[in-house]
Amino acid sequence: MSPTEQLEILTRNAVEVLPEGELERKLALGRPLRVKLGLDPGADHVTLGWAVQLRKLRAFQDLGHMAVLIVGDYTAQIGDPSLRANTRPMLSKEQVEAHAAHVLDQFALVLSSENLEIRRNSEWLESLGTKGTLELATHYTVARMLERDDFAKRFAENIPISIRELLYPLLQGYDSVAVRADVELGGTDQHFNLMVGRHLQRIYGQDPQVVLTSPLIEGTDGVHAMSQSRGNYIGITEPPDEIFGKVMSLPDELMEKYFRLTTDLSEAEIADALALPPQGAKRVLAEQVVKQYHGAEAGTGARARFDQLFVDHLVPEDVDEVVIPDACLEGDKVYLPRLLAAIGLAGSTSEARRLIAQGGVHVGEATIDTEEVSVDDLRKQVVRVGKRRFVRLV
Repeated sequence: MSPTEQLEILTRNAVEVLPEGELERKLALGRPLRVKLGLDPGADHVTLGWAVQLRKLRAFQDLGHMAVLIVGDYTAQIGDPSLRANTRPMLSKEQVEAHAAHVLDQFALVLSSENLEIRRNSEWLESLGTKGTLELATHYTVARMLERDDFAKRFAENIPISIRELLYPLLQGYDSVAVRADVELGGTDQHFNLMVGRHLQRIYGQDPQVVLTSPLIEGTDGVHAMSQSRGNYIGITEPPDEIFGKVMSLPDELMEKYFRLTTDLSEAEIADALALPPQGAKRVLAEQVVKQYHGAEAGTGARARFDQLFVDHLVPEDVDEVVIPDACLEGDKVYLPRLLAAIGLAGSTSEARRLIAQGGVHVGEATIDTEEVSVDDLRKQVVRVGKRRFVRLV
């Protein structure tokens, strides 16, 4: 495939490709490019937001280029200050390792095992030591660092910025030096960090990388970028029904963006889907997302179960049956918060009380607004919490 044809595929839906003309020049070299993507394992899920970047990396793989996936086990301990209005808490090495163990297998749902190099940046950053870190710090000024939008905003508003946060872009940028990256991918929030990588490669005598950024996608709240710390994320290994339901809850105006960034549908197929009423378009989108990570059968099944619940208002046939624990009984009454926590429909009794107060707990067709319920009123009934969690009490 010619460099021009590759360029068209690789830059599809990109926001920036910098410097202009440089990616085409590197593609014309006629060798596999080393394409870097760094992800800090700060939580347990690979989200659809991360998958946007991973899918772009896969596009390079499919064209024969080498994907260099950096697991930021060292930088995750420091914490990326991008889009942060305050200092991110530090994570321990043990916490980061636990998160890394969860996400490594999930990467395989998007990336090919061919043309793939997985590295941990602790390989080179731990050995830098104080002397190496100080030497690295001489290559960037505080004035230039404060040009970064989020730092500039915090500085203007007198919000503290730690020296640790100022070091983060330098350490991430040094990753590009360590792996000799030809191209680095990232979301638009990573523009500054990626440009620091170019600067450091030039200092260390390397041909600077091309920077290719892709859009961030808003999470389920429809406002903020998808983030596990905000809880507005969709994880690619979440159960099919959970993924389907979360996609169906997205605001209508995000549909086109999600179709383009999270599915493999063609332009014609996207146009056909967007021509449907909003709920119909969301059904197509949700089924495609589930299909991508759980298979076609799971996508079809999730759609059928969603329609059964929310269109036909039928209870699923395969609802788990649970026995009311003795500890939840008080004579002929059941203390509902304790029951919900005991059978796994709430994380704790306090969360269960909150769900009841918010009208999120249903027995049969009735919404429950009291914490004590008669045993007779619960026996053989289906208890629903939220939209998708059911049990039948026996």
